[in-house]
Amino acid sequence: MLPWPEERARQSRENEASWSQPGSNICLDFHGDPRRARLVVFSDGNHHMALAECLQGFLVENPGVDDIFYATTPPGVLVQALKGGGLQLGNLSLTVKPDIFLSPPDVLDSLVAGGYMREHIPFMKSRGNALLVRKGNPKAIRGIADLARDQVRLFLSNPDTERASYRVYADSLKALARKHGVAPDFLDAGRVVYGERIHHREAPQALADGRADVAMVYYHLALRYTRIFPDLFELVPIGGTADNPQPEPENIVSRIHAGRVGDGGEWGSALLEFLQSDAVTEIYERHGLSREK
Repeated sequence: MLPWPEERARQSRENEASWSQPGSNICLDFHGDPRRARLVVFSDGNHHMALAECLQGFLVENPGVDDIFYATTPPGVLVQALKGGGLQLGNLSLTVKPDIFLSPPDVLDSLVAGGYMREHIPFMKSRGNALLVRKGNPKAIRGIADLARDQVRLFLSNPDTERASYRVYADSLKALARKHGVAPDFLDAGRVVYGERIHHREAPQALADGRADVAMVYYHLALRYTRIFPDLFELVPIGGTADNPQPEPENIVSRIHAGRVGDGGEWGSALLEFLQSDAVTEIYERHGLSREK
């Protein structure tokens, strides 16, 4: 199993007990102490690495927050948790309410329509999508055309449990395939390996396990995997280079917005202002995303 690094906003204390096992730990995308935290953030999970660094910085500047509890799952789960008043995490029940919600704009539009949020503002955008392969690229996958080869197994997020990301990936793949003269029927050829619920963890695991040969993921996710698991994965860009992606128009750019839930609680407004700072822009740029104007 992949040894995921710790991503809490508050760093571990000396002599603090810790227990987890990557194969059975279902808590990777729930961070912090909900009892101590005076700020709660719900966010879509694909930019979790950049969000973690930002929240760590906010906590350093605002120690009175004590801790930040934040969740980084696909947005549908968190919308349901907000509307239903809680979330069952295995045998653990969480009843925290978010002060800030980050997600694609159409998701936050639904929260505005439901009266949970007054408005939301542009936050960040992706730099398109990329292909992730195992180190050494054993199937010699160089672009979209290679996905149509019979022996290539493609990982994608689940079309039912992660509709937002699946739609981005599938629509990009179909449009790019047609542009480059490849029939997109490889998506229906029985060689697609689908995730179950959280593709930003499942995609690299599927490659590491040998269940898939390539994954279509956001560029910033592929960048993350090659940085934290450099001996396991490589990034194959779709336009531009691995260090400087230049997504073609068909390679869909995803957008993230942010807004307060209700009045944002004690610290929500301060965090929302912090998220608009140059320091946060620099953090997200280092992680392969750009400021959304």
